Amino acid sequence: MGLFKVWKDHVTQYSNRYKEVRNANGTITHEAVEGEVIQEGTPQNAKNFNDIEQRLLSAGEVANIALMEAMTANQKAEGLTGEVVETTLTNTKEYPFNNSKKTLALVNTRGTLDYTVTVEAETADAGGIGEIKVTDKRLNGFKIEYTGTAKSVAIKCYVQGGYN
Repeated sequence: MGLFKVWKDHVTQYSNRYKEVRNANGTITHEAVEGEVIQEGTPQNAKNFNDIEQRLLSAGEVANIALMEAMTANQKAEGLTGEVVETTLTNTKEYPFNNSKKTLALVNTRGTLDYTVTVEAETADAGGIGEIKVTDKRLNGFKIEYTGTAKSVAIKCYVQGGYN
C-alpha cells in the first residue's frame, strides 16, 4: 500500500454528450459519445473503494495510538510537575507529647501509591519542628505530622508521581 492514492478525473473531448439508441422493445438507451479520451480516470470500483476504507481504518488506529501516547505523556508531565498542598499543623500538647497529625487531601487523585511528598516546614515558635512524618498514603491524600515542641508549623508539600 503506497502512501496515498492519486485520483484522476476522466477527461474527454466531449463531456455529457450522448446519443439515443432505440431498442427493439421500444425503450431508449443513452450511449456516451466521449470523443477523444484526454485523460483516463481512476476506476471507481470495489478495489479502490475498499482501499479507501482500509486507509481510513489505519488512520483511525494511528490517531488512537497517538492520543494514548499524548495522554501518557501528559500524565508523566503532571507527575513531574506535581501539586502543592499547604497547611498549618498545630500542637496543643506539652512536651514530650504532640498531636499535630493532620490529613491532607490531594486535588488530583492518584492511580497508585507510588508518589513522593517533599516537605518544606517553617515555624516562628521557640520550640523546634523536629522530624516531619508523612504516613497513611492513600490515592486521594495522606497524613502528616511533626515531632517537635513548636506550637504551630507552616507546611508546604510538593506531591509528585503516582499516575499510571
